[in-house]
Amino acid sequence: MKSLKIVAALLAVSMSAGAAVTPVPTADVAGAKDPAYLGRFAGAKALTYTATAFDALTLPLSALVVVPGQRDDHNNQVFAPPKKLELEGRRTHTVYLLPEGTAPLAAIRNYQNAAKAKGGKTLFECKDAECGGGQGMSTGGGGRQSLAMNLWPAAKITDKYNNPAYCALSQKFTEQRYATLEVPPSSAHVAVLAFTSKADGDCKNFNGRTFVMVDTLETKAMAQTMDAPTADEMAAAITTSGRVALYGILFDSNKAEVKPESTDTMAEIGKLLAANKSLKLLVVGHTDNVGGFAANLELSKKRADAVVAQLIGQYKVDAKRLQAFGVAYASPVASNTEEAGRARNRRVELVGNN
Repeated sequence: MKSLKIVAALLAVSMSAGAAVTPVPTADVAGAKDPAYLGRFAGAKALTYTATAFDALTLPLSALVVVPGQRDDHNNQVFAPPKKLELEGRRTHTVYLLPEGTAPLAAIRNYQNAAKAKGGKTLFECKDAECGGGQGMSTGGGGRQSLAMNLWPAAKITDKYNNPAYCALSQKFTEQRYATLEVPPSSAHVAVLAFTSKADGDCKNFNGRTFVMVDTLETKAMAQTMDAPTADEMAAAITTSGRVALYGILFDSNKAEVKPESTDTMAEIGKLLAANKSLKLLVVGHTDNVGGFAANLELSKKRADAVVAQLIGQYKVDAKRLQAFGVAYASPVASNTEEAGRARNRRVELVGNN
């Protein structure tokens, strides 16, 4: 009888240890940084933070609707926004715990006001079932995809089960508010999803607390990493995106002669065209906004012409496969208000023309 009591006591201790409740954090997770152009809600604690130099983000501009006949890896009905922004660039993902008593609406309005103060605006907002799709966070199966699953699906969650961030992203909620924001000075777009948790079990400490998930996308990073792509990388970019931006074709200021330092990039274009005999290209010159539009339009065309001429003359490319265009600064990839942005805008793009 005594031994049975000892076993029962050990089981009780074991069960108690296995049912540890996740504590409410008192400080940010290590390494977390707020978007410089938005900051954070006063008193919020950052629970998780991910920064990626180049990633994609689809931002809804309308409510989610069902995609007939499609299910995701967790057997959820697929839902997607008919109107959307599909962006690529530097992405950050942060989940915050807001102070007790904070409503999702207060969080959304604060982020909207912060964007407006920077010259930005709200592109879309919704609440609760009006957002479409399922009413839950990033995890779950056999139901309907939610807004959270679109923005940060379960496959992206790296936080452990006993982590406050996992509690935020795995529980149901009683209220949600969402906004897609644009912040032009930083070439940024922001998804803000605020929700009040209906947590239980190991996460019960967060029941009734409001979280906000903030995803930012700055459309600029890929340009910085494509200074000298190989012919294969160019081919892959044209196949998947229809174009490739090149920063290794250099010109002196206000000049249209291809500089000798451009040889490596020009040689790779030659290899690209030699390996893909049926490929036709638009060669498009882009400039910054220094000097006015008319002058830059002429300069960008002359630079594109120079690239085409060198490909024909030096690399023996059939002239019928190439067309030169200049667009000045009509298609920027960054702000022209600072030199870093202007440098990204000065480029030559190869666009598939088959």
